[in-house]
Amino acid sequence: MRALIILSFSILVMACSTNESNSQTGVLSTSAFQQKLSLPNIQVLDVRTAEEYQSGHLKNVLQADWLDKAQFEDRIQYLNKNIPTLIYCASGVRSEQAMKAMAAKGFKEVYNMSGGMSAWKVEGKPFEAASLKAELSLAAFQSMVNGASIALVDIGAEWCPPCKKMEPVLAQLQKNLGDQFSLIKVDGGNDLSVMKYLSFKALPTFIVFKNGKETWRKQGIVGLEELEKAIQ
Repeated sequence: MRALIILSFSILVMACSTNESNSQTGVLSTSAFQQKLSLPNIQVLDVRTAEEYQSGHLKNVLQADWLDKAQFEDRIQYLNKNIPTLIYCASGVRSEQAMKAMAAKGFKEVYNMSGGMSAWKVEGKPFEAASLKAELSLAAFQSMVNGASIALVDIGAEWCPPCKKMEPVLAQLQKNLGDQFSLIKVDGGNDLSVMKYLSFKALPTFIVFKNGKETWRKQGIVGLEELEKAIQ
């Protein structure tokens, strides 16, 4: 009888554990990870620092620094929890921790790459290095701002999840009011002098200048109507 009670209790605990999380997680070899990269409807997350990302990263990847908890929490909220997420770091340690954290937050499928980018590079698999894009000079930026009656400055990056969310909003804004303002793009991973001048804090940040003077600023996701109101 005692054995039966213990068995029943164990089954109950297992059932409760299963109900607490319906997430599917796993550690994949670099080859298995590469195979999943070719599947449709996935998202890839680099959880290293921005500096590590610049040293080489996978194609079409988003970035959120696991070591910067505030940044990580902010950026992953813009990811789709219902599609598979492939994550990696330098060696697989940080990404394993991030995988568990994301599963606890309700991400349905999260897979970590064993060995991280170090193993990926050693095996000679393809990756993209930071482009040799010239930094936007402060003088050039000021010239663009002063040369427009109304300028919308977009400080963003292609690897920033909320920045990607804003792309269709900005496209619609240009369609609606494109003849009323100039859109100035500032690369949040490259244009350091301009970002320092603008007292930049987080991606994305939007700033409106009218006749060379700042009149409006907002960080994060911004609705189309709010942007239109700031410009008009």
